[in-house]
Amino acid sequence: MAAQAALSLSGSVSCGSLTNAVTRSHGKVSASSSAVPKRGLRSFVGLKAEKCGVSGACVFRGGELFKTLAASIDAARPAKNVEGTPRPGQARASSYKVAILGAAGGIGQPLSLLIKMSPLVSHLNLYDIANVKGIVADLSHCNTPAQVSGFTGPDELAASLKDVDLVVIPAGVPRKPGMTRDDLFNINANIVKTLVEAVAANAPNAMINIISNPVNSTVPIAAEVLKAKGVYDPRKLFGVTTLDVVRANTFVAEKKNLRLIDVDVPVIGGHAGITILPLLSKARPSVEFSQEEIEKLTVRIQNAGTEVVEAKAGAGSATLSMAYAAARFAESCMRALDGDPDVFECTFVASEVTELPFFASRVKLGKKGVEAFINDDLQGLTEYEQKALEALKAELQGSIEKGVNFVHKQAAPA
Repeated sequence: MAAQAALSLSGSVSCGSLTNAVTRSHGKVSASSSAVPKRGLRSFVGLKAEKCGVSGACVFRGGELFKTLAASIDAARPAKNVEGTPRPGQARASSYKVAILGAAGGIGQPLSLLIKMSPLVSHLNLYDIANVKGIVADLSHCNTPAQVSGFTGPDELAASLKDVDLVVIPAGVPRKPGMTRDDLFNINANIVKTLVEAVAANAPNAMINIISNPVNSTVPIAAEVLKAKGVYDPRKLFGVTTLDVVRANTFVAEKKNLRLIDVDVPVIGGHAGITILPLLSKARPSVEFSQEEIEKLTVRIQNAGTEVVEAKAGAGSATLSMAYAAARFAESCMRALDGDPDVFECTFVASEVTELPFFASRVKLGKKGVEAFINDDLQGLTEYEQKALEALKAELQGSIEKGVNFVHKQAAPA
């Protein structure tokens, strides 16, 4: 632990080394789950200054805030090798330029704060159609290294994307009581299409994190737009499904009275309703569940977004937990860009893990995006999980096709 130092939103697995040979299939890279480190999580799934020995819960208490935060940032600066370049896997403080498109929204604001806290960020560009100036002024008072810039309206969209390494897109309308993710489609589909067109023109090499729902359709929309522009790299386009993993880990830890730091539950499929499939049989540490527990936990994880929407009674959707999960995934992308060899996340990507063109599963991230698929997560499923996997495919395929067809219809001549 002392060897690493970063104010971290750690991924679900962030330790050990890749022990199995990586294999290639149909032009894709894959690896068995034995490649995923077996020893315990090296870093907590949350903000943590590791070298200082201070957990996120401590960082924001008392008068030690400045001292602790400054120490964590200083410690994140790696020793240089003989060539004067950072060693692989060591965090280089303030290295990456990040754009958040939809920064003024319910997810965008807390997400902007969390990413502003990362020592891996040098510049944070915030874009929205309105209300950006005040957010930039507010965040600029936080004593972390990232420089914050604001961009408002379509005329400034291109400038917000100049030279960025990572684009995070939470833009769109939120869910309201009684609204499904598909109800969001017509509005959010146009928003994502417009924003990704700008990314294609101004940051074609950036990693893209899609948060805007319905993710099962908006990721295929983004892919079709990038293809049309001739800049599609499937390794760099991600649907952020991390919140499903975060929820699964939390609910399992609560149910079985486990330390959250020890729990890791892969979640596969998609990011809506029955397409969300937590693989409880693959949970770490291995725990026993009754069939009733499995069914109740699965349904709760699938419907957790609705749980929040109903609890807020029309005042919003899952914004804070989504911002946390998105910040964690964004930091995983930056760690991968930085050369960390042990970055694993579940994410909705172009995939050959199943017959579906897009699928959420655990992947290994590298400097160029998806580096390997952890195929063994889908091997040896229980009968319940196998049936659920087969049941979700038709709905997920329909959502994917809906996104693809949306772009093609928009492109067709009148």
